[in-house]
Amino acid sequence: MPVKLNETRMVKGDFSNQDVAKHYEFMKRLCDLTLSVIGIIVLMPLLGLIALAIKVEAPRGRIFYSQIRLGKQQVPFRMFKFRSMVSDADAQLEKLHAKNEVTGAMFKMKEDPRITRVGKFLRRYSLDELPQLLNVILGSMSLVGPRPPLPRETQKYTTDQLRRLTVKPGCTGLWQATSRNQVGFEEMVLLDLQYIQRRSLSLDSWILLRTLLVFIRPTGI
Repeated sequence: MPVKLNETRMVKGDFSNQDVAKHYEFMKRLCDLTLSVIGIIVLMPLLGLIALAIKVEAPRGRIFYSQIRLGKQQVPFRMFKFRSMVSDADAQLEKLHAKNEVTGAMFKMKEDPRITRVGKFLRRYSLDELPQLLNVILGSMSLVGPRPPLPRETQKYTTDQLRRLTVKPGCTGLWQATSRNQVGFEEMVLLDLQYIQRRSLSLDSWILLRTLLVFIRPTGI
């Protein structure tokens, strides 16, 4: 069952006050840079092992995978991940749309045949997302925020759903830290909009801690 949020931990941010908004954005960016640089340094041995495992399984395949996503105000950017699928995964997607296991403008499939053996392990523990720390350093993403959608997904968005793109996208968010794969697209959007309304440094910290628990006790792909 989805985790029920403790409202006392989610104090609404007063973003009508420009000074409050600027302070939050400055501190958020400072935390993003600091934690991302430290994370890359500390995780360097793990990143090397993951790259080696991917290369051993598919010597001719690429280690990294990049994809165009939409960020704040629908500005496109290239998002980085460890490759967890076969090389022609995008070409195979059209054949799998009928097997989509979530509703709305998003594709999810637990037994996706495109995922490699190494990829299954990486996805279980969300290790394939680690290269996005580089996106955070470059400024196209934040550590916490709504997940960046594919351009084709936003073509199906309603005006309300487009509000997800009014803030910088994140490596993790309220959806991943609470419900993850236990809710559909509509519920995910509601959680993202709830985050945007209530975002604060304390909520960001709570989401990051919850995400670490997901790493330790994964609940799905």
